Amino acid sequence: MSCALDDPTLERHFKGHRDTITSVDFNCNMKQIATGSMDSCVMIWNLKPQMRAYRFVGHKDAVMSVQFSPSGHLVASASRDKTVRLWVPSVKGESTVFRAHTGTVRSVNFSSDGQSLVTASDDKTIKVWTVHRQKFLFSLSQHINWVRCAKFSPDGRLIVSASDDRTVKIWDKNSRECIYSFCEHGGYVNYADFHPSGTCIAAGSTDNTVKVWDIRTNKLLQHYQVHSAVVNSLSFHPSGNYLITASNDSTLKILDLVEGRLLYTLHGHQGPATSVVFSRTGDYFASGGSDEQVMVWRTNFDSADYGEVLRSQQKAASMEPRGSTSRVPAQVPDSTELSHGRCFDRGPSTAQCSHTSQGSTPPSFSYQEQPQRAAPDGGVPSALASTLEHIVGQLDILTQTVSVLEQRLTLTENRLKDCIDNQHEISFRLRCSTDPEGSASH
Repeated sequence: MSCALDDPTLERHFKGHRDTITSVDFNCNMKQIATGSMDSCVMIWNLKPQMRAYRFVGHKDAVMSVQFSPSGHLVASASRDKTVRLWVPSVKGESTVFRAHTGTVRSVNFSSDGQSLVTASDDKTIKVWTVHRQKFLFSLSQHINWVRCAKFSPDGRLIVSASDDRTVKIWDKNSRECIYSFCEHGGYVNYADFHPSGTCIAAGSTDNTVKVWDIRTNKLLQHYQVHSAVVNSLSFHPSGNYLITASNDSTLKILDLVEGRLLYTLHGHQGPATSVVFSRTGDYFASGGSDEQVMVWRTNFDSADYGEVLRSQQKAASMEPRGSTSRVPAQVPDSTELSHGRCFDRGPSTAQCSHTSQGSTPPSFSYQEQPQRAAPDGGVPSALASTLEHIVGQLDILTQTVSVLEQRLTLTENRLKDCIDNQHEISFRLRCSTDPEGSASH
């Protein structure tokens, strides 16, 4: 059966690091990929076949983050040795060193104009630097634990930061003030980034969840509980319609932000998937893991009109006999869409075709969708039935959440009652112990 779209395909894989890969990024020219690793090296991989990779040695400890400048002429790296380096991505591997942090530097990010850098550190600060003068400018200091990640907004006016204090903070670069803190995560926040529109942010946490907020209203828009372990990294597709995440459960997940649902689960890495990023155009994405492998994938699923895909799905559903297994049905993912359509416009989406991947370990993945049913004459259309089922599923989740909150409230009330009873008992005993002494003195 022909289909409107192809699944993501594994195009290339690279192995050269000697320890866990911590970070990966594409050059805008699509000729190079930069990676950082716990082996203390930065590597530049050439996407042209038969071209050798460059290994840059200079950091004295693990490299925690790497990023190409917007022009592609520089690579920034952040390290556990408390420094940031700027490299020229050529065979010479020349670099300059930035020193100001007093703890591990976990994140480095260029502004969209390439003029500034923002870094995040275990010293609980975020620091902003000029690139060309290679000078430290100022610190942002309101986090009370390690800062795992800091990113500029697309217009460069805001900074988002993620911390082990379980908060995601939005900062105004000009006033140097924290303008809002999001506290909904139940664990350390490993990663945060801006939506391409600049109106939303997403964050991944050790509580295994991904959350999306509208920073204009400071409201939680979407909550995804699709991973079974810590979420390490995420990346928005340039269209703004998709989000990809990497987790310790060894999978990558592709989320449809408009529909508020899980689209794909990709099994490629043997062990935790530590980093993932879309290319600047969104045609590719790359991932790194504790298996020391870098994987480059062709996106494919964003290349056709979503309406055409829906029509092909409904037509296929009406034509297929019962029990057909040409597509992989999936359970309703534990995702909650709290506010619809504020940040996301319908763009391209995905289809359900099978493929054969290239590479030493063929990855496997499944397309996540509600099972489609052909509507009987005069019945409810399958698309509407699927939407209604989705709504019912979300209502069930909300009901369960309310039930849990009620249980917690009852437990809190019981504990408060016990505390008050204990306090009364202690007061009574104190009075009893002091009264005989008072009477004896007379």
